[in-house]
Amino acid sequence: MIPLSVLDLAPVCAGSDASASLANSRDLARHAEALGYHRYWLAEHHGMPGIASAATSVVIADIAAATSTIRVGSGGVMLPNHAPLLIAEQFGTLAALHPGRIDLGLGRAPGTDQRTAQAIRRSLVREEDFVHDVMELQAYFAGTAPVLATPGRGLEVPIWILGSSLYGAQLAAALGLPYAFASHFAPAALDEAVAVYRQRFQPSPAWPKPYLMVAANVIAAPTEAEARFLFTSLQQAFVNLRTGQPGLLPAPVERLPFDEELLRRTGAGSALSVSAIGDPAQVGEALRAIVARTGADELILTAQIHDHAARRRSFAIAAEAMGLTPLARAA
Repeated sequence: MIPLSVLDLAPVCAGSDASASLANSRDLARHAEALGYHRYWLAEHHGMPGIASAATSVVIADIAAATSTIRVGSGGVMLPNHAPLLIAEQFGTLAALHPGRIDLGLGRAPGTDQRTAQAIRRSLVREEDFVHDVMELQAYFAGTAPVLATPGRGLEVPIWILGSSLYGAQLAAALGLPYAFASHFAPAALDEAVAVYRQRFQPSPAWPKPYLMVAANVIAAPTEAEARFLFTSLQQAFVNLRTGQPGLLPAPVERLPFDEELLRRTGAGSALSVSAIGDPAQVGEALRAIVARTGADELILTAQIHDHAARRRSFAIAAEAMGLTPLARAA
């Protein structure tokens, strides 16, 4: 049994607001901790009405304060949007407040559209700039940079590289860092990226061997019919995003308000293919198949479910299906 973790996109649901979304995240984190999940990550997105975790480090601080043992971190911080020193100080502060519990996952995309990226006042990063920024960030934590990061210097904040292409796999391998693949929405390069990461991995002091985490959607319910019904929220949200109409997470529907052709044209079917949807047995089978396919060292699960109680239940079903217990996480 491998560790299971949670990726929370802090969904703002239709009929609700950001305050309720963040309260739900706090509640879900406590629930995940009690179920034995290993870590709880939040993602940086901007200009997205349906995602409440734009100020990612602030939300991480709230989640870490509301829990006591589960690791909390970013999945991820979009480094092109920030000066590396500021991220070192923010996550150094988090690590000082919650020793041994903070992760720093880094992404290369801005996490938004170009207009919003310009409003953030950071230029679009080149590949070589991202590499430099990651190494600069490492230097702040190591205390080898010419500028002092306080808090930050000397604190052990594990850095992860996140990606959905070969670039992230190559960078994580070259730097000897753990790698998380965003297969929950962009699985096309999954198999090739996994192979590249493992083949090219250069051991580092903190990571003598590669460590791979794979993301998957999990929509679990007592019956397959209910799970498929709940899944329509994510399908609607994905199509809305791909057609330039991002909004709040829609309520599930008995019949999707568009045809199969639009699902195909927006790539929803292929993009959401790394998913475990169904009853407990089906979800367990699907998650084990993902592990068998990738050899993942850890799975990180996300559930874009409109009803919070159903989302809590989905993570509980997945935990039980995979044999997760609080003692298993602590072992």
